[in-house]
Amino acid sequence: METTSHRGDHHRSAEHRRRELLEAAERVVLRDGPGASMNAIAAEAGITKPILYRHFGDKDGLYRALAVRHTDALLDGLRAALDAPADRRRRVEATLDTYLAAIEARPQVYRFLMHPSEETRGDEQGFDVGRQSAPVLRRMGEELAQVIAERLDLGPGGEEQARVWGHGIVGMMHAAGDWWLRERPCSRAQLVAHLAELLWGRLAVVHDRVGAPGF
Repeated sequence: METTSHRGDHHRSAEHRRRELLEAAERVVLRDGPGASMNAIAAEAGITKPILYRHFGDKDGLYRALAVRHTDALLDGLRAALDAPADRRRRVEATLDTYLAAIEARPQVYRFLMHPSEETRGDEQGFDVGRQSAPVLRRMGEELAQVIAERLDLGPGGEEQARVWGHGIVGMMHAAGDWWLRERPCSRAQLVAHLAELLWGRLAVVHDRVGAPGF
């Protein structure tokens, strides 16, 4: 009979192996971008493709695991920027810069997550871009909405407004960041300043919630 300790050790071992496979996948994505194939990822990890499928199901499953990994890290950075000890304008700018710096630092990973290859590679079907990227953006929008609702006193109907703002800000960051990454029409600092100006209407004058961390 398997003991609780043994089950725990097996779970930790499986999680460790999964993390190693995701790290191998990231290395291939950094090298190959959206065209990263399961064959190349399996070779990088030193395993056969069926073993990779056993861990993730298919390329969609691997995509979702990588998306969760990177969205978790990005959200941690966004929360830290929002809670930094600075005035609200600086925190807004730091939040925008955190997102843009993340996609600038690892553009191949960003393109893999947001613009997966639509080509058929061997027996692998390409991604439906909207179906794959939409959950990442929705999760970021909901998380940002929660932060806004917790920190700002938006009055009656504030929860609905916070959700509109959260998804709107994420949509703006995504669209502007995608365009900027492709065309580089200005510096990252300039883009941050321009986007902060766009956001700075009512956000500049609404009050923080009593007892809540500042925003």
